Amino acid sequence: MSLRNLPTESDFSDVTKEQLIADFKVVVADAEALIKATANTGGEALASLRIKAEDSLAVAKSKMVEVQESLVEKSKVAAKVTDEYVHENPWKAVGISAGVGLVIGLLIGRR
Repeated sequence: MSLRNLPTESDFSDVTKEQLIADFKVVVADAEALIKATANTGGEALASLRIKAEDSLAVAKSKMVEVQESLVEKSKVAAKVTDEYVHENPWKAVGISAGVGLVIGLLIGRR
């Protein structure tokens, strides 16, 4: 896989990002529990590895907070733009909503 084929931020939906954040939080919690469970286990190599893992988790947590804040900010911007569009074009918005509702109704009716 080349770097050109890697997914970009725009390739992921907000739902995927939210799921990724939730999954990452579970992984971090499990890693923290593992570190605490091995706290009393001896060995200099294990202690060094534990410190390195704690540092990595701290960095990962801070980055995940940044991603989460960015996602919230982008969601707010999208909501504001949508609100402005609906106020500027109410009949188009009604038409689009009706069309989306019809498609969803057809899809649900098939099941």
